[in-house]
Amino acid sequence: MAQVEATTERIIAADAEKVFDALADYTNTRAKVLPEHFSEYEVREGGDGEGTLVHWKLQATSKRIRDCLLEVSEPTDGQLVEKDRNSSMVTTWTVTPAGEGKSRVVVSTVWNGAGGIGGFFEKTFAPKGLGRIYDAVLAKLAAEVEK
Repeated sequence: MAQVEATTERIIAADAEKVFDALADYTNTRAKVLPEHFSEYEVREGGDGEGTLVHWKLQATSKRIRDCLLEVSEPTDGQLVEKDRNSSMVTTWTVTPAGEGKSRVVVSTVWNGAGGIGGFFEKTFAPKGLGRIYDAVLAKLAAEVEK
């Protein structure tokens, strides 16, 4: 099994603290910024950063739906880590200042891919597809915090 990684980033015209707080707000903001690829969104514990347990289904392709139950931690300032209890998938959101009134948001997801020919296709195409999905999340996040 090869590790598969998808990374996307965006500069957002809002302070890093405001952007991080919006990302960590699983109760309100996060649900608003998820595109149509996410369904059955539900906060099961917590709702604000560290200690949150959140569920959703991620439809990466017409045939590929991943049932995610994510534990949220904040290992360092400006960083949220979502570990899926149902798979090897880990998504890390990192928010850092990027100049006056701006922030850089980097989202990176890693997981253990399939082996064989299926794994080859997964490693080739999944990062691009997930990148497009997270591009949409970051665009909606920017629209939300730049108001």
